[in-house]
Amino acid sequence: MPGMSRDFDFIVIGSGFGGSVAAHRLTEKGYSVAVMEMGRRWTAANLPRSNWHFWRWIWRPRLALRGFFNITPFRHVLILHGCAVGGGSITYANTSLVPRDSIWDNGSWAGLADWKAAMPLHYQTAARMLGVAENRILGPADRILQRAAEAAGVGHTFYRTRVAVFQPPEGEPGGRTYPDPYFGGQGPERATCTGCGGCMMGCRYNAKNTLDKNYLYLAEKHGARVFAETQVVDVAPLNGRADGSDGYEVRTVPSTVWLRRPRRFTCRGVIFAASALGTMDLLFRLRGKGSLPALSSQLGRRVRTNAESLIGVRVPGCRDDLSQGVAIGSGVYLDEHTHIEAVRYPAGSDAMALLSTLLTGGRPGWTRILLWFGHLLAAILRHPVRTMRSLQPFGWARESLILLCMQTLEGHIDMQLRRRWFWPFRKILASQGRGIPTYIPQANEFARKVARLIGGTPMNMITEVLFNVPGTAHVLGGCPMAASSAEGVIDHRHRVFGYRNMYVCDGSAISANLGVNPSLTICALTERALSFIPAASENPWSDSPET
Repeated sequence: MPGMSRDFDFIVIGSGFGGSVAAHRLTEKGYSVAVMEMGRRWTAANLPRSNWHFWRWIWRPRLALRGFFNITPFRHVLILHGCAVGGGSITYANTSLVPRDSIWDNGSWAGLADWKAAMPLHYQTAARMLGVAENRILGPADRILQRAAEAAGVGHTFYRTRVAVFQPPEGEPGGRTYPDPYFGGQGPERATCTGCGGCMMGCRYNAKNTLDKNYLYLAEKHGARVFAETQVVDVAPLNGRADGSDGYEVRTVPSTVWLRRPRRFTCRGVIFAASALGTMDLLFRLRGKGSLPALSSQLGRRVRTNAESLIGVRVPGCRDDLSQGVAIGSGVYLDEHTHIEAVRYPAGSDAMALLSTLLTGGRPGWTRILLWFGHLLAAILRHPVRTMRSLQPFGWARESLILLCMQTLEGHIDMQLRRRWFWPFRKILASQGRGIPTYIPQANEFARKVARLIGGTPMNMITEVLFNVPGTAHVLGGCPMAASSAEGVIDHRHRVFGYRNMYVCDGSAISANLGVNPSLTICALTERALSFIPAASENPWSDSPET
């Protein structure tokens, strides 16, 4: 109804790389905005000191684990993701890379817009807002990667990553505090990076450019309200208008307590930005319960993982501290499709070692498991002390060069909501389709070369060997872009088919394998999507893919 009062103009579900950008740009345009975030708000004072403090690191609130990092297993992939005010920026590795232009020619978004002409400006804006600059803090692990690349004949491809970190001036030690260096005094004061390697455990030194220090900070400063520890459980059109033309009712419950008292909010428009997994899960439930029945049947299709593999090299008793530097400080290209980055956790945060084992190649299945077992047995018999020191977790972060391999090759799985045999009480997201390759020969061979170069032991994830399940921190897709609802969930302006003033702005909208870390692309795509929404005083509230 034209004169009807609503609580907010827009409700943004999620405060990650899409949600924070959306909240800031909407408040700039004069809208009243609420941001619903399931995770907690984190500061330097309450961050865990290591990932052994799992009750403050892992996010599983029903098990009283109220951290900011989660590991969700599926049949085809093990997904590592964040949950916090600021979304995955609290636990991500800062790396902010522009993918190669070829990604716009692949996937369902190909041909929907002149991406190559439009996106550079939005990448520049996102990079400026996030404070992205070339990494100047190379640690021992980065220097090893450079040497290994030269030995493998690809030394010319070595590069310093571009990172969202406030770095010290050349020759000055980190840890010095400065007034806001990014927004002309409108942002918070910052401190320069110390190179501790702790980015993925949450920055304790105020140097990491997390979203609560830029996009979300400015959105709140200009009136956006962030509802932390708040889970959205329903979104439905108001007043019987099936297409949402009168706005939406959004219902929430607390996410971190057992007694879940519901709340109700109303708005004119909704932006889903709860991460690829969160948005898919919520939209499936809303379609299933009849709240948003017109959602496309393509929901959950073409989910991508950047075709990743996590490998590495451990050097027990290493003289250098391989945890020093920024979380991802450098990278190389083995070929036009295969990209490897040097990754680290801070010294003492060794819990991820529980997922590592000796590097094993071979065809997935029982033959690979037998090969791994034989390899393990032979290693114990030949080098018992070295092998056991490589497999025990303590000291892992300080002694390990983690290698994140990503590929731009096309490949995907699908997701759907269904009851699983081991938990028949409630439907959960489940993967289906052909598996994602867990064995990337050129990446494994590179790990072996690194191991020979530095006298270490090559490693990979135990889930890849035993279960043929790769790990990824970059799940993408599930709400594919397309020209119609028969082919996708959203159009090229991120508008949801079948509804008015409803958008999807997170990793679920990415419609091709990027081959690089996706955070900057999510921000840039959201900048583009929000550029089409007019100022509050000029909005007729009729936006839909059909108009």
